[in-house]
Amino acid sequence: MTHMLLAGLALATAATMAAPTIEHTTRVDHHSGPVEVRYRGAVVIEHRQIGAVAPAGQSSTLRCAWTANMIVDRHAKASSGTLMTRNFARDGVAAGHQPGWCSSSRAAIAREVAAKTRDLHHDVTAMAQEDHDVLRAELDQIHGALAAG
Repeated sequence: MTHMLLAGLALATAATMAAPTIEHTTRVDHHSGPVEVRYRGAVVIEHRQIGAVAPAGQSSTLRCAWTANMIVDRHAKASSGTLMTRNFARDGVAAGHQPGWCSSSRAAIAREVAAKTRDLHHDVTAMAQEDHDVLRAELDQIHGALAAG
């Protein structure tokens, strides 16, 4: 029985769960022409089972540690037709732990993450804004930097 419990713990140590996606579209100006950009972000929750189940009459140390990360995918289409994609993340937007098994705590964890990350659209928009310089640099590499006049 103990071996089966340990095998179950090993399988459940790094489970992952994703939340609904948030979309943000914008236009970035570049000397090669306007670039239409779509950002798609989602919070991804990683679960890690820690501790152990104790025999009857003793306190259990079993709990589920979790971390929520924001993952953003960028799809940009330049006026020349060039498509540029990028995936980037902001780690640790929320973290915590719940007593017991991760499998039975997923709904409570999802509610806690939702409470801690209320303005996801703002977060995706801020990450998109941070990406604009990276996108312009990629465009400069493809289309050449504007010659200094």
